[in-house]
Amino acid sequence: MHRRRMNVKTVDSRRVAFIVAIICSLLASAACRDAVYVETGAGGGKSAKPRRIISLSPSTTEVLWGVGAFTRVVAVSDYDDFPPEVKDLPKIGGWSNTNLEQVASLKPDLVVMTKAQEPFIKDKLDAMGIRYVSVADRTLADARSAITQIGAAAGEEEAAQKLLTETRAKLDDVRSQTQGLARPRVLCVVDRVPGTLRGLYAATTGSFFAELIEIAGGVSIAPASALGFGQISKEAVATLDPEIIIDMVQSSNTGKLAEDQKQVWGELSQVNAVRSGRVFAVRDTSVLHPSQRVGDTARKFAEMIHPEAFKK
Repeated sequence: MHRRRMNVKTVDSRRVAFIVAIICSLLASAACRDAVYVETGAGGGKSAKPRRIISLSPSTTEVLWGVGAFTRVVAVSDYDDFPPEVKDLPKIGGWSNTNLEQVASLKPDLVVMTKAQEPFIKDKLDAMGIRYVSVADRTLADARSAITQIGAAAGEEEAAQKLLTETRAKLDDVRSQTQGLARPRVLCVVDRVPGTLRGLYAATTGSFFAELIEIAGGVSIAPASALGFGQISKEAVATLDPEIIIDMVQSSNTGKLAEDQKQVWGELSQVNAVRSGRVFAVRDTSVLHPSQRVGDTARKFAEMIHPEAFKK
């Protein structure tokens, strides 16, 4: 018997950038390397503890906060919303359109970014003689490595090791509580056109979302794609028949972008997750960023997948 082919299209780096901009998430593009090491521009080598830091992504800002270096951050990206104090800092652009004139005017001695952003800004930072650190942000291993790398670059090695230990402990705690439990089939939707099931994109094997689902006691069922994220049709969702859908589309409950999630997913009423009312809207942007907060995200996912074992 021939199995029906899933209509899943691998996203290219340009489309990934667009998705990331919409959902405030950072993921590694096709141009990114998988190696996990600090890349330091403008001469490299050991530097004095930086006093003026610019962070170009929400995940790197969160790590800087976690290692105690946030008080030295002088600017962040347009998408940053944590910690709350970012609202008082200058915003210097989005995922791939950093305002370099503003960067230069702020006189940073360290810029922190993800490898997905590196192709857009690396040469320009080198030309300006600004030191930078570039970290991968695709997997949980990348998130853990980023803590160590950013902590070292910020001169907060001890705090970084403490944060790394705490992050591992949170993940291990969730993993230990889901061992031996049934493992329902989970589809994690990271993007779609608000109010519709058009333009569906799902997290696949190779993304930290899929790893978190496994830790939380589920099985990530979206077919594999090269980047860990892929486009998926409504027909493919119906064929996969997930028992749980985690819908991370950042729509609103009010205003022009408001939607009735139950009505949206009702279009696939034959799907197990829809029939059983196990489609979960996740509007908390903290789940989108591969930082130390992945431990909390694992717990959130586990509460959805195994509510019988995780009491809020």
